[in-house]
Amino acid sequence: MDDSDGDPRVSRRGLLRASAGAVALSTVGTAEAAGEGTRGTLSGRCPDATIRPSMGHCAGASTEGCADDHPATIELREAVADILKDRYPDAGALLEAGFKPYFDTLDGDDGGYSHWLHPEYVGDDAVLDPERPESVLVDDDSWRSIGVMFIATRGDEPISPPAVYEAGDGGWDGPPEDDYGENHDADGYGDDHPSDDDHPHDDHHPDGDSDRCSPWHYHAGAPGRLAWWYYRTVYEDAYRDGELAPPCRTPCMLHVWTVDHPEGVYAHDGPPPEYREREPPDDPGFETDSQPGEDELGWDVLPDEAVPDRLPESFSLADGLGL
Repeated sequence: MDDSDGDPRVSRRGLLRASAGAVALSTVGTAEAAGEGTRGTLSGRCPDATIRPSMGHCAGASTEGCADDHPATIELREAVADILKDRYPDAGALLEAGFKPYFDTLDGDDGGYSHWLHPEYVGDDAVLDPERPESVLVDDDSWRSIGVMFIATRGDEPISPPAVYEAGDGGWDGPPEDDYGENHDADGYGDDHPSDDDHPHDDHHPDGDSDRCSPWHYHAGAPGRLAWWYYRTVYEDAYRDGELAPPCRTPCMLHVWTVDHPEGVYAHDGPPPEYREREPPDDPGFETDSQPGEDELGWDVLPDEAVPDRLPESFSLADGLGL
């Protein structure tokens, strides 16, 4: 695109992507060139941490018992779909409801969907509650909501998450009681975290329990940890409260996709683009020159009041990691 004088112009989105990719690659390259591998200098404070994306499964996690056609899965997914349809159908509705956007640029990868988190729902008394989803997942092409991500925290601390269902459950019993977090305050992490070399983050599954569906996971890779740290720093003022470094692991998280997904309702990775195709809304729901379905959802299409002072690309993977 050229301006009236013939000088080349680069879109803000292009600059953001380029800078994010350069930051991610330079940080990884620096550590690996020094012979540190994927763990490297992260091993001091956080022995399980990796520079590249990695995840582990929370204590008691099991995916073997999960089935898309189980009555509990069907009921939970329908409950989530109803809430998204009625309250949070798209980015405009999420902004109006108080959700805060996060676009994944720190890892230099464009996944095609974004996480929108609600500060009042993160850390409240509810766990696995479709009416109070900690995060809504939004397709960046259509600007439509395509699922939720539940986060197991109470206050500022991670908690041991509940199973979606156990053996003998004929359906989904609804979210746990409000005092669940008070009685389950362990962090919920499993004992061992696989290295990137041993288990690629999207191929590793916990030892299965065919009688239990509890597909909760945490992130130990730098991009996931920094994404959580960024949210807490920017939207919860954690930095001002003295929490300077990212946690060694994120809290336990669980996806429920309301669009079809080849890997199932609880899949960790996002659905392929062809599964995310939705009819975009006619009205974006906020003041913007961009159009859903034509322009990709990102920081540069949002109104100024919805964009934080510091964007993820203003941080690097080295921030808070001691690199």
